[in-house]
Amino acid sequence: MKLLVVNADDFGFTRDVNAGIVQAHTQGILTATTLMANGAAFDDAIRLARETPTLDVGCHLVLVGGASLLDGRQFPATVSQLIHAIAVRRIRPVEELRTQIRKIVDAGIAPVHLDTHKHTHLFPPVLDAVARLSEEFKIPWVRRPFDFPLQPGEVPLKKRLVSGAFGFVRSRFHRVLSKHGCRTTDHFAGFQITGRYDAGHVADLIRSLPEGSTEFMVHPGILGEELKVAKTRLKQSRADELAALTSPQARAALAETGVRLVRYRELH
Repeated sequence: MKLLVVNADDFGFTRDVNAGIVQAHTQGILTATTLMANGAAFDDAIRLARETPTLDVGCHLVLVGGASLLDGRQFPATVSQLIHAIAVRRIRPVEELRTQIRKIVDAGIAPVHLDTHKHTHLFPPVLDAVARLSEEFKIPWVRRPFDFPLQPGEVPLKKRLVSGAFGFVRSRFHRVLSKHGCRTTDHFAGFQITGRYDAGHVADLIRSLPEGSTEFMVHPGILGEELKVAKTRLKQSRADELAALTSPQARAALAETGVRLVRYRELH
């Protein structure tokens, strides 16, 4: 059996991103999203989550970009700066991320999955914190950000090299998650093609899915005024992803292949 979770990052980033995520769920193939507790549109996302109970909502944990919920200081702008900040103990991942999860839970969300902005849980101290908090809050599912292989011509060389480099931490990654009772999907896709795919690519991805469960990471949105001025490289591409996720081609590929769309809470 082939099971597919289509999971959108950045719920709570801006109101037009929130609207795009909900549209991708109600009119397309998106089944889940992860919420930024420090997002500017957090309250709007909570409202939409309450109005859309079929949408699986988890936590999109942030240590890069945006502000700390503990003291209001700006997080580092890059992953390399984050690594230094943790090394000098200016940022303590457990405390920061616990506060974010607590804010989401206190807003009435019962998250069942966790991931991190910019995949920072590939960095050992952040992974240790995420795994510990997954166990503490009984949130069983954690993203495994290791893309399954795509054809070389489909992905720029730089993206392929970065994705390949992730593999060096794979063994420790799964060992830490197992120690804390965390679960992952069997496969993952989306890193290599973020910001550069259309409906045809989504249909091809569905047709190439391996057996088992796969998370497809996506970033849909509506290109409104808030998104246009937001600090993100993903702007027009969010509208393109929304079009792809709501396309007839995506639905046709699911029907053709027998791939079953699921939420995290439906995985066993």
